[in-house]
Amino acid sequence: MKENLLTTPSIHYQTTVDALYEQTTSRGLGKIVDNGALWVSTGKFTGRSPENKFIVKDAITENVVDWGGFNHAIESKYFEPLYKKMIAYLETQKEVWVKDAFACAESNYQLPLRLYTELPWGALFAHNMFIRPSADQLADFTPAWQIIHAPNFKADPAVDGTLSENFSIISFTEKTILIGGSAYTGEIKKGIFTVLNFILPHFNNVLSMHCSANVGMAGDVALFFGLSGTGKTTLSADPNRKLIGDDEHGWTNDSVFNFEGGCYAKTINLSQINEPDIFNAIKFGALLENLVFFEGTNKVDYDNASITENTRVSYPIEHIHNIVTPSVATAPKNIFFLTCDAYGVLPPISKLNAAQAMYQFMSGYTAKIAGTEEGIKSPKATFSCCFGAPFMPLHPGVYAKLLGEKIELNHCQVWLINTGWSGGAYGVGDRMSLPNTRKMIKAVLDNTIDQAGYEDFPVFNFKVPKQIPGVDATILQPENTWTDKSAYEAARISLANLFQNNFKKFESGAADAIIDAGPKS
Repeated sequence: MKENLLTTPSIHYQTTVDALYEQTTSRGLGKIVDNGALWVSTGKFTGRSPENKFIVKDAITENVVDWGGFNHAIESKYFEPLYKKMIAYLETQKEVWVKDAFACAESNYQLPLRLYTELPWGALFAHNMFIRPSADQLADFTPAWQIIHAPNFKADPAVDGTLSENFSIISFTEKTILIGGSAYTGEIKKGIFTVLNFILPHFNNVLSMHCSANVGMAGDVALFFGLSGTGKTTLSADPNRKLIGDDEHGWTNDSVFNFEGGCYAKTINLSQINEPDIFNAIKFGALLENLVFFEGTNKVDYDNASITENTRVSYPIEHIHNIVTPSVATAPKNIFFLTCDAYGVLPPISKLNAAQAMYQFMSGYTAKIAGTEEGIKSPKATFSCCFGAPFMPLHPGVYAKLLGEKIELNHCQVWLINTGWSGGAYGVGDRMSLPNTRKMIKAVLDNTIDQAGYEDFPVFNFKVPKQIPGVDATILQPENTWTDKSAYEAARISLANLFQNNFKKFESGAADAIIDAGPKS
């Protein structure tokens, strides 16, 4: 290993999966479950802490980052002292694990990374989630970015400029991510994702995306954008199409590529029937986080949320059999924006023009339902720009402009899919049928959706197909499914107003055509 930062600890470099299992279990840090996966607890934090994530405000970022919201600034004067404190802390450890890997499957944009972590299973997570170098690549490996991962190190907010003991800090000048006070591994994954969401659009004209992607036998690529609970993973899993990746991608002028070498999937209520690909991927090499065991066994209970709803598994993408290798394909032909509309207003499928696509992309709409978060008693609209607001350091208009350019260049079709409610809001109507949603997506992918033509969807001005093979045409216009038509119209106007109010914060950085593509209440 070249250029090791540390001199005192015993260094475990590029440790094998077998050895990482043994090092985790022998130190009492994890258990092997009945299917061969490794189970660990991430302790106090079982999810990301976006309020404690910072970007160093310096010459590179000051006039480029869209400060505010999720993009918290920290002065550069705090970074070096905290970095030195973390290195000094790691020097006091008996052993440290070091993992070299790449982000980005496309060789022209590949980013060499080095992780320093005090946890053996932190190294396993990096092994699973990033792209694994070959022996030849390791022989001459020089990291462009480094991640210092010390979950048991706690910051002093009064001295270190943080808001809490736990923190994640990105410095584009030092090309370093500092993560302390939290063992939740998603901080590692999303730290690098945030870096790529800055570098690729700003310096390379590559659109970075929070989406899954697959490709058909004819080479046609489809992208699936969606927030948690909208069906992104479920709908992109198709036995007739190969998976490019399940979460993070880049789009050049003529290709789509995966940022990662693995998958980080939610496991709450996981079943072999509903999610066979994920279920069968949980085997030796997979890392399970914060699940609960059936009493007296080493078998996990996927339905048990007593620790957290955000139970997770990471595994190498090779655990999925139907994949593209390497994870690169041509530019997309179809783009699906997935929303779980708990108000029951939006059609199950709508066709968008380019301006509407950019508007919906910047809006990133879905709706949470009662029980998903403490305090939610009725449907609540959620807007997350670019379907990934916590990880987008640039103004949403930058990503939307790139999206529009690439849609035009590649003649893409864009579709809004509502996987939420029909016939009324949550509590009154019914959830959209998953088989029907699959039929609608299939009609797009096999080019049969255009055969019967389209009709307008008022207020939002979308195009809705008149017929789809195998689907009752009545449900395609949601007004038809409501008993009380006036109540439906009131709900549609109300949702349009929510869109309009949310978009006001983007208007200064959005083109007039995009603003005009919003709903007209």
